[in-house]
Amino acid sequence: MENIVEIASGNKDFSTLVAAVVAAGLSETLSGKGPFTVFAPTNEAFAKLPAGTVEELLKPENKEKLASILTYHVVAGKVMSKDLSNGQKAKTVNGQEITVAIGDGVKIENATVTTADLEASNGVIHVIDSVIMPK
Repeated sequence: MENIVEIASGNKDFSTLVAAVVAAGLSETLSGKGPFTVFAPTNEAFAKLPAGTVEELLKPENKEKLASILTYHVVAGKVMSKDLSNGQKAKTVNGQEITVAIGDGVKIENATVTTADLEASNGVIHVIDSVIMPK
């Protein structure tokens, strides 16, 4: 079974995310033992950000800020969709909490989960339609 980075790298919808993970120096971490739960924004999600945001974040001088945003999309442990509950809070790898809302679908902060439970050898990926930003 492929790890999280291998799965993302093999999916054209995640090319922006993969470029960001590489630019932030997180490839090795997210290829590591884990387990990790990654809320993975698609290229379309990144495209919703204000014009120039992604290009700005990919610059070497913004590596720390980019890493902070990306680690806000990662929770330690393997959390499958069946393990999520409405109002649940989860501590992200960047130290801040995200909130889960379950109603008409599943939301992580302001992002909707579009595909859940893509299992990897070192965790699970849930695809989201927006980039979530740390406070």
